Amino acid sequence: MVKIFIDGEAGTTGLQIRDRLKDIKDIEMIHLKGDQRKDISAREEMLNIADLVILCLPEDASKEAVGLIHNSRTKIIDASIAYRVNPDWVYGFPEYNLGQSAIIEKAKRVSNPGCYACASIAIIHPLVTSGLLPKDYPITINAVSGYSGGGTSLIKSFEAKPKTAPNKVPFYLYGLDLNHKHIPEIKKYSRLQNTPIFIPSVGRFYSGMLVSVPLQIAALEDGINGKKIYETLSDHYLSQPFVKVVGEQNNQEIGKLMPEDLNNTNFMKIYVFSNQKNGQALICAQLDNLGKGASGQAVQNLKLMLNNV
Repeated sequence: MVKIFIDGEAGTTGLQIRDRLKDIKDIEMIHLKGDQRKDISAREEMLNIADLVILCLPEDASKEAVGLIHNSRTKIIDASIAYRVNPDWVYGFPEYNLGQSAIIEKAKRVSNPGCYACASIAIIHPLVTSGLLPKDYPITINAVSGYSGGGTSLIKSFEAKPKTAPNKVPFYLYGLDLNHKHIPEIKKYSRLQNTPIFIPSVGRFYSGMLVSVPLQIAALEDGINGKKIYETLSDHYLSQPFVKVVGEQNNQEIGKLMPEDLNNTNFMKIYVFSNQKNGQALICAQLDNLGKGASGQAVQNLKLMLNNV
């Protein structure tokens, strides 16, 4: 039996991961009792007993936990932003490149992507590496997430009873200093030269996500159109079971794109919309911010690292 320890299992992501692991054979979940979760020595012991640790902690607490692991055997998946741009850690987006799953399989230290970043990179990276988008293209990303993405405090705020005036807000933008924590991750793994403009928002729904990248294709090289963008993305994800690129002919029938359609799954769909007359395109990723954007991704990485695919 492979011993799995989730440090921070009482949080939103930790609970989701624990639930997704319950039906996987040949693993043993090991736990700390409530009073022990803040006991450094108890955590240290558990972190070193485990074969694989999943850290569902704030950045500083994740760094502390990594520092408590004194052996070279224990594998780590970190769900915080602490190591996402660290060159000594493997980026845990299996669909990033064709060989990324194999790299994750052999890794001892894997940084789980952020939900916004995972979707943004899924759109931008193949277009940049294929040459359709220049590395210096002025990228703008618009995104909306369910309020579970903000963790326990935001969930309590939206679900508080009786509802006070702030709790009735249906939707709002944030990150208006244009310095969101996911931006370095998006820039690095999308291979962009310039910092993208990233505008996140929260809606009054528990989970689900839409991440959209608009493009002025009239400003790109001749011959680039919606069909070419679709073909490039489709080829990149052709052998990937968890990412599907939806053809333009199907998109023409879509009047509305809903953020909750892939909830409780580990899937991502990428849609390409275009208007050739106007010289414009919109690429949109749809996913569950708690699934492919967090716990589902962590479990996918865990299975690769344990060769339990």
